[in-house]
Amino acid sequence: MNVSLVFPPFHLQTLYNLPPLGLIGLATVLRQAGHRAVICDQVLALRRGTLGMGRDLYDEAAREILADDPEMVGFSVQCTTFPATVGISRRLKVLRPHLRIVAGGHHVSFVAGETLARFPWIDAVVRGEGEETLRALVERYAAGGEPEEIEGVTWRRGEEIVRNPDRRLIADLDTLPLPDYALAPPLEEYRRACGIPRSMAILEVGRGCPHACVYCSESVMWRRRTRTYSVPRLVREMGELSGRFGAGALLLAYDQFTANRPFVEEFCREVIAAGLNRLPWYCISRLDSVDPPLLGLMREAGCETMCYGIDSGSKRTLAFIGKEIDDGILHRRVRETTEAGIVPTLSFVIGFPEEEREDIDQTLVLALRAGIQGNCNPLLQLPTVLAGAGLHRRYAASLVREVDTYFSLGLEFEDGRRLAEDERLIDAHPHLFSSFHNIPCAGMPLAELDRLTRWFPLILTGYPKSFLLLSRTLARSPSALFADFLARLEGEGWRGDAPSAEADLLARFPAFAEVLLAGGDGASRSHLAEVVTYETLSLRVASRRPVVAQTAGRDLLRHWLPVPAEGVAVASFARNLPQVVADLKEGIFRQSYPPEPSVLIFHHSGERVEVTEVNGFGEDFLALCDGSRTPGDIAARLHGRYGTGMDAARFREECLDALALFAEMGILRDGTAPSSVEAHQAGCRCGAAVVAA
Repeated sequence: MNVSLVFPPFHLQTLYNLPPLGLIGLATVLRQAGHRAVICDQVLALRRGTLGMGRDLYDEAAREILADDPEMVGFSVQCTTFPATVGISRRLKVLRPHLRIVAGGHHVSFVAGETLARFPWIDAVVRGEGEETLRALVERYAAGGEPEEIEGVTWRRGEEIVRNPDRRLIADLDTLPLPDYALAPPLEEYRRACGIPRSMAILEVGRGCPHACVYCSESVMWRRRTRTYSVPRLVREMGELSGRFGAGALLLAYDQFTANRPFVEEFCREVIAAGLNRLPWYCISRLDSVDPPLLGLMREAGCETMCYGIDSGSKRTLAFIGKEIDDGILHRRVRETTEAGIVPTLSFVIGFPEEEREDIDQTLVLALRAGIQGNCNPLLQLPTVLAGAGLHRRYAASLVREVDTYFSLGLEFEDGRRLAEDERLIDAHPHLFSSFHNIPCAGMPLAELDRLTRWFPLILTGYPKSFLLLSRTLARSPSALFADFLARLEGEGWRGDAPSAEADLLARFPAFAEVLLAGGDGASRSHLAEVVTYETLSLRVASRRPVVAQTAGRDLLRHWLPVPAEGVAVASFARNLPQVVADLKEGIFRQSYPPEPSVLIFHHSGERVEVTEVNGFGEDFLALCDGSRTPGDIAARLHGRYGTGMDAARFREECLDALALFAEMGILRDGTAPSSVEAHQAGCRCGAAVVAA
């Protein structure tokens, strides 16, 4: 049988898209059973421009599918792509009435009967795990029959909608064939279409989740069971993705990846033994299932970034969600993750129906304290009402449409707006298209929640220290303080739809803080003003391209005319800012700090911004590096102050040591030459000590 498996249109510029692993796996199974299966990735087609945006998109998409002359079309339906699936499948049935149309995927699995009742042009829904069910369904269709007793199918018998019994989950995932990525366009095409630096692929590690979070349908889909592929199988698949298909990085798909420590340890050791740890990968984890030794092993095996689902800082909200998180370990775990060389992504959710403003503010405080740890990516989202999840079961009658959640975006196909037919569909069937709707929140209007999720993450990455200190100093809740900030911006003409909105918001925060700090107890607020300066300089340096550090032999260094490298800032502070930052990371909030000057250098180290403290010699040495003096000239100027008890020749060598260190750290360069190689740190008279930004 000729089968087309369709990934329906979706486009969100801020996201990259990867080959649809689920469809690749299904196509592989069908090919092995002797059928002709092709993958029609219309997400990629939009990126490449072979499908055009606009009101005729669904007509064009239907024609593209029919160009492969299918006898059956299967759609992968997620929450966002459900309206597109309905629109395209209706056109397919008009163009080819005898075409079999089947839908499958997480979302439609939970509303299978209602889907067939509302949309008679869809013939069947494959519920849950699809490999065995779809193969059996295709074979039955190929023989001219109907899926009378095929488990896992909901189908149409005349006017009757029949729900066959559920299919048992596959006991051993290793019995599934390796997904044949040759059935999809090359990974390089996805890389180019999305403008990402390396080709990426998905590696499915396992399926399932034993938890029952109220917003998630994952555990319901997999019946609160977990299964993993064997480590040898995974390592073999990694090798094939890298060697045969050119994957430069992997996304490990399995929410419970770190839940079984022996499994993770075996996986990491085998990846290292196979030499595949050169291949970076991303995974999902829980705070309570990792520690420094495991994080170190994961980093050695190639883990580059990982996501922690934090959700809320409110114990009451966590109880509502059905999740247990020890917020006491959050900040320590974030530090441990970054110290291992892994970048953590932290996911927070605000606006659950039972939440009060106090609960939301507790989450914002937790997110700010996490942001203070540095080098993490915060996600702040509204809850999405997913079919099958507890929110859907309990609040389906309370749905409203006020704001778009993150998982309702991607269908803006006509001048940045959804197609009119999609809007009508979503409005007419809220139970089916629940992810495009909201549940009112008891403690905060949806419009305010939407503004928080859109703009507060900028504060979490740009000014977490300053904002939290400002909130505490003024005894204002984070949500109220942020509302004041946005009101001030808008009063000054700031617009959220402007191309420069994000940069303008960050650029205006220091002035907002300055106004609020004017007056009051100067002693208790002086270090706060310096923290604002600290974070402003960090942002300024981060916005510039990283400098490639220089090294040179001592003979060459003697002839340099050193100048500060591009993207380096040096600042003097009246307080001991490294101590202030260290206290904030530990959750210590002092009312004031005594005068204790510090000199800090803000500079790049690889892709990160680092802050390095220097002593008086280092400060004066840098001040003289203006491109007009050799190291010998600088030494002559500083010898009287810093060379006591040392002859001139020895002091010149000390200055060369300082220059070599600053050059290797990317702080200084030769005024007449470009920089090169990577930075590292050593000890010298300049007293350089790295302070985490």
